[in-house]
Amino acid sequence: MNKFAFFPGCMIPARYPHMEYAIRKTLPNLGIELEDLPEASCCPDPIYFKSKDKLSWLSIAARNLCLAEDKGLDIVTNCSGCTATLSEARHLLEDEELRTKVNKRLARIDREYKGEVRVRHIVTVVRDVAGYEAVKESVKCKLEGLKVAIHYGCHLLKPSKIMNVDDPNDPKVMEALITALGATPVRHRNWFLCCGKACQDEDIPANMMRDILSTVRDVEADILCLICPTCFSQFDHGQVRVGKRFGEDFNTPPVYYFQLLALAQGIQYENLGFNRQRIKPKILDKIETTLSHA
Repeated sequence: MNKFAFFPGCMIPARYPHMEYAIRKTLPNLGIELEDLPEASCCPDPIYFKSKDKLSWLSIAARNLCLAEDKGLDIVTNCSGCTATLSEARHLLEDEELRTKVNKRLARIDREYKGEVRVRHIVTVVRDVAGYEAVKESVKCKLEGLKVAIHYGCHLLKPSKIMNVDDPNDPKVMEALITALGATPVRHRNWFLCCGKACQDEDIPANMMRDILSTVRDVEADILCLICPTCFSQFDHGQVRVGKRFGEDFNTPPVYYFQLLALAQGIQYENLGFNRQRIKPKILDKIETTLSHA
């Protein structure tokens, strides 16, 4: 087993525990073991907190990285925002002067950041440590015939020199992970757009969402697969609001990738939290039923 320190962040455990359940159920089947960090805090948020007080933001992130250093394990996150914060913190703390300032603060709680661990987004661990073939071999129920549009989101890919996930202009990792499940990935015209969740103006995110959902509808995708819980919230509850605002029925169910992986590995639809969603991916229930009677 390949072991990693697990940083689940705030949103998934609090709002979407079924996503964490799916991760914990699927990764052992890929030879990946997670070790919890029970003393971890919020990452913290990569946008608002950093804008208010960057040194405090950096100090809190460094403390979280210290917890993984204590275990001698690289840290893996399941949230693109958490990955962005911890990756940027690690990058910034290569500066000796800044690291000294942060460690002066950490010394108050008997901590010292040393820069000894890497930060990994969970999809890169599956790709680089387990491998696509291992994902394919773990599948018990191929999701054949399922057309899956993909939303990469902002934080997963950029800034590319810090995130080190994939080519930000032509990423392949999510398409490959979908293909390994037997499903068909489809790239819609506005795949590269932000979901708009962080925008403060009321009109901008609604229009951004409409642009994305319109092109997803154009390619006749069955579901929209993503890897960020913030984006998931936007495409679930937010999609309902956008539909009402513009008088359009997009009805494109969002699905977190590891829910889809869990379904393909044989975990029942009813155990994966789909019933909690505003827009339920009923087609997945039908696929599971069809496969179970095949």
